[in-house]
Amino acid sequence: MTLFPGVAVITGGGSGIGANIATEFAKEGCKRIAMCDRNGGGLKQTEAAIKRVANDVAVFTCIVDVTIEEQIETFIKSVAERFGGIHYAVNAAGISCPPIPSAELDTRIFDNVFQINCRGVWLSSKFELKQMITQDIQPTHDGRPGERGCVLNIASQLAFGASPGLGSYIAAKAAVVAMTKCDAMDYAAHQIRVNCLCPGSTDTPMSQPQTHEDKVQLERITAKTPMKRMGKPQEMADAAMFLCSSKASFVQGAALLVDGGFVIA
Repeated sequence: MTLFPGVAVITGGGSGIGANIATEFAKEGCKRIAMCDRNGGGLKQTEAAIKRVANDVAVFTCIVDVTIEEQIETFIKSVAERFGGIHYAVNAAGISCPPIPSAELDTRIFDNVFQINCRGVWLSSKFELKQMITQDIQPTHDGRPGERGCVLNIASQLAFGASPGLGSYIAAKAAVVAMTKCDAMDYAAHQIRVNCLCPGSTDTPMSQPQTHEDKVQLERITAKTPMKRMGKPQEMADAAMFLCSSKASFVQGAALLVDGGFVIA
């Protein structure tokens, strides 16, 4: 019996951690997967990856800008109508930010980081939660208490610390952690779990250095990490599978660090 008999939704499914989580759902037996992203080409690549590991999976993709309320609302409604509900929602859409100190940072960059990394997560979870409230409680793999759904927001290890020039990015990710905890309190009574995954530096296209400053920043973070390496997207997907599964049935409002020990260093 699969741990994922319901419907999975992944925002930011066109690349990086989101794409790996979407593919992992298919590997673990989820048969109905929906994804959105601004990158249509990336969505096609992820869909092809899903079909390679499980050709019988029904996949629904949609080009969506998560900062536009009407687009994400329409996407979530379309998924529920097509697949009959939403049971595992992973909000992975996000962007990086160049390391620029606050006094030198263009306001437009700050606003864009918050629009996508914070407001986009909030909008996505808003409509996911509205849908989940209407659903029946789903059975679990071993008879433990079930739930109507679970939401997993993707934040960052940096939400628990500081790094030169990354004030806007870190503030947005810290806000996601705080929002996750509040939503966990608000929706526990509805039998909906809300948790947060906080990846460390991960080897994805978004994390590849574009400038010398980016390279220096990445080297500094890796050097501080006790395991002395970046994380793999698969390692983040594995953690996401646990948090979305009924094996995490008593995990609520958690912010799970998967960072090679960076925060404790």
